[in-house]
Amino acid sequence: MTRRSPTQARGDAAEGRAAEFLLGQGLLLVERNVASRLGEIDLVMRDADAIVFVEVRSRARSDYGGAAASVGPAKQLRLRREAQRYLNRHYGDRWPPCRFDVCAFDGDRIDWIRGAF
Repeated sequence: MTRRSPTQARGDAAEGRAAEFLLGQGLLLVERNVASRLGEIDLVMRDADAIVFVEVRSRARSDYGGAAASVGPAKQLRLRREAQRYLNRHYGDRWPPCRFDVCAFDGDRIDWIRGAF
């Protein structure tokens, strides 16, 4: 088993909380931590016919704009590239509808942003 830093362990816990929250909202978990050299997708979920790529962010403090604000243009680009790789691998050239959501934890509060970008 790989040792996880305290920061990684907090991230893992936030991903677990986000997955449970989204399952409670009716989404289905497809995969966790899909990664390649292009980037990483925290959660891949299904919402009816749509594939949902979920970025989970957690911040204890909002000094720099909070958790949701930390998903900037560079992070969005890496997520899009990894999502394209995922869709090509699993669906070829016939992609299902998809969207990018963000689950942002600021302290104990969760903010689910559907179709964030």
